[in-house]
Amino acid sequence: MEPRSPLVFKFATEDWEMDLIHQLNYKTFVEEIPQHAPSPNLRLVDKFHAENTYIICLSGRKLAGMLALRAKRPFSLDQKLPNLDSYLPPGRDICELRLLAVDRKYRTGQVFQGFMAMVWQYFVEHGHDFAILSGTTRQRKLYHHLGFIPFGPLVGNEGAQFQPMYMSIESFEAGARTFLSTRSSRNFDRHMVNLLPGPVAISRAVRRRFEEAAESHRSESFVEDLQATKQLLCGLTGAASVEILLGSGTLGNDVIAAQLSLDKQPGLVLANGEFGERLVDHAGRFGLEFDVLQAKRGSSFDFNVLAQKLDERRAAWLWCVHCETSTGVLHDLDSLKQICAARGVKLCLDCISSIGTVPVDLKGVHLASCASGKGLQAFPGLGMVFYNHAVQEAAGRLPRYLDLGLYARQQGVAFTHSSNLVRALQTAVKRADWPKRFQELREVSGWLRPKLRELGFNLVGADADTSPAVMTIALPAELDSTKVGGQLHEAGFLLSYNSEYLRRENWIQICLMGEFAREKLVSLLNHLNRICFRRKQVSGEPAIAAAVSKR
Repeated sequence: MEPRSPLVFKFATEDWEMDLIHQLNYKTFVEEIPQHAPSPNLRLVDKFHAENTYIICLSGRKLAGMLALRAKRPFSLDQKLPNLDSYLPPGRDICELRLLAVDRKYRTGQVFQGFMAMVWQYFVEHGHDFAILSGTTRQRKLYHHLGFIPFGPLVGNEGAQFQPMYMSIESFEAGARTFLSTRSSRNFDRHMVNLLPGPVAISRAVRRRFEEAAESHRSESFVEDLQATKQLLCGLTGAASVEILLGSGTLGNDVIAAQLSLDKQPGLVLANGEFGERLVDHAGRFGLEFDVLQAKRGSSFDFNVLAQKLDERRAAWLWCVHCETSTGVLHDLDSLKQICAARGVKLCLDCISSIGTVPVDLKGVHLASCASGKGLQAFPGLGMVFYNHAVQEAAGRLPRYLDLGLYARQQGVAFTHSSNLVRALQTAVKRADWPKRFQELREVSGWLRPKLRELGFNLVGADADTSPAVMTIALPAELDSTKVGGQLHEAGFLLSYNSEYLRRENWIQICLMGEFAREKLVSLLNHLNRICFRRKQVSGEPAIAAAVSKR
């Protein structure tokens, strides 16, 4: 027996898929169920074909099954059952399901369950909350098992009779939770919407570059690519120099701490969130002499207090997170540079979540860290340290891997490197239209944050003080962030909620650091609304979609 290809569920878009739909329509509703007259071309085109949205199940190039959705009145059932509305509850957004057909070889139940999972996804995304259908009397048990309720008399002709049925989305969710929660194990043709702070969604061009054959880090072509990538990064940030390290952003911060340890001078670390507190930990592990200036999570620092603290401490350096990823708070870089320059203080920054999401000018900054797998939209695995001064090798004083001067002396190739990661990063930085990206993030964030508040969500941080790429939602006590995040994952959305600090605070995060489709944010709002508040849909959804599509 010829092995079957895996089942793929998708919305029909191609001409050849439409032709297969017409063929299966004929086999089912002419040959098997004598509802329509035979035709010599063995194809049946539905009278509402131009208005139908088709969910199909493919096994390779074979059509295993199909289902049509249509929300435009009059419905097909309107024409079969007079006074249809008298059987239905008022105030519902109705979509009719039609033309359910499964090839005989695939009638195992898996196809139908896959269709129902995609119907649920479609309903939530489009604001429908009520389904009607004319179910063949041959499949009454199947429809009853899923929770469809029969109403009205049978319709159709002898030999092709159908029972009108309906079901609300609430009863469907309650009865179908098992296969909704496991549908990701089936091969749906829909990508998860990645709204994580990392790893982020990556473009095809970057993925293709990463998949090239690996090359020695000692080869001339790799060294050329590494230097070209460093130039691109310096051009983006205004820094004089950068070293690219094989590791994470945490490695970059360790390198900064190592450099500060060489001076043996006192400093000040700012902490108003998880990653500021991690800088405190970095500094402590290197035995630095420092004080900590703390602020409440989600709030910014009072720069007058900061200036006073620097004066009192006679600090030689200041280290802080530019964008505090845990809350989205974005510190005013120009003010930080002015305060430090006026006092001869060396400003060090964690820019891991800011470079690539907002304009960052590192001129006048002593040291700054970054990572490849966030706003730069490349693969994780590369850390960066930017600097604007000459650095010397610290032989005998620092571990080799943490010695920034050793990288500088050897033109960035001090140890084994990854040509795949470097070339993917080069492509990501080179292909981006950065001014356009920054403007787009501002616009989308300026639309999305108010919409979240309109739904009733409490956002951490004031809009004026937060990054456009990070929206942290503080959920009320009656909602469990891990459960909400899990339900969003089931619905196809990857949000950050599993980190220990997010679970502790009962927070979830929407991050726009990678590539994202704007229209999917409308769908996300509808899912959040239903999961958290059980409301029908976002008010004015078509207007929201239009507003997003214009940007």
